[in-house]
Amino acid sequence: MTSFIIRRILISLLLLWGASLMGFSIMKAAPGDYFDRLKMDTRVSTEYIEQLRQQYRFDDSVLTQYGAWLWNFVHLDFGYSFEYKLAVSKVIGDRLVNTLILNIFAVFLTWSIAIPIGIYAAVRQYSLGDKILSGLAFVGMSLPSFFSALLLLYIFSAELNWLPSGGLRSVNHDELSPAGRIADYAKHLVIPVVVLSFMALAGLQRITRGNMLEVLRQQYITTARAKGLSEHRVIYKHALRNAVNPLITIFGYQFSAMLSGAALLEIIINYPGLGSMMLTAVRSQDQFLVMGGFMMAAVMLLIGNLLAEILLAIVDPRISYS
Repeated sequence: MTSFIIRRILISLLLLWGASLMGFSIMKAAPGDYFDRLKMDTRVSTEYIEQLRQQYRFDDSVLTQYGAWLWNFVHLDFGYSFEYKLAVSKVIGDRLVNTLILNIFAVFLTWSIAIPIGIYAAVRQYSLGDKILSGLAFVGMSLPSFFSALLLLYIFSAELNWLPSGGLRSVNHDELSPAGRIADYAKHLVIPVVVLSFMALAGLQRITRGNMLEVLRQQYITTARAKGLSEHRVIYKHALRNAVNPLITIFGYQFSAMLSGAALLEIIINYPGLGSMMLTAVRSQDQFLVMGGFMMAAVMLLIGNLLAEILLAIVDPRISYS
């Protein structure tokens, strides 16, 4: 296992380098840059703009710029954000925590609900409960996340006034007690967590149901039942253990997919995460901030896949990574 992890880390570093090269190329292929937009501000002198271009090597060739950025990135210097007037590491660090909190809660809620109801739907195939859950799953897969967010905001914020209309905390957050601050954070997380979870839960529940139905038709399940094992033991010890393997593979992709799904949601509800930050960075052509956010998403994808492969080896003893 140790040698496999080392190999995967080395491969991940190569993939990360390839992703950085692709992202930088796309960024430089776009017409203009941040300083072209800055020229439109009459308050900024041309001499100051040219000084900044030379300081950050924007007049050098694309390869030279990429080499300088890669050298700094390897040394954990992610550059300077022209839009936020801060170091990229500072901008991303503040937003990354918020996005991770949102996605961790969403992933936990999704998996803790999707697996049990997927098993229930498979064991009681074509029952009324299965039909209701299947219908809700199709609705969840059909509704765009932005529409669900707007709908929940309208009902629970605008009409009922039960939940805040967006953001991460209230205006008087600092004046609240420690328990009140936690409750304030929780109220602001309800709508985005529910939207992300409902979107992912629908698909995961259908996949769980399909995997369980396929496993329950296997000969060894029939043999286990013929031996007199309890239905609970057959379902949760024998069937689920084999049905869960494809779900673990999905786990690695789901976390990074939720990051991309949260981007649009964060913009709609004004949540201070990576999504709204990346929109601002791309629109302003803030090169170093765009690359920092892009690389962060690539790292999360690679980490998710590595964790999924390790978990798969732990759950399924037939898999060997020696």
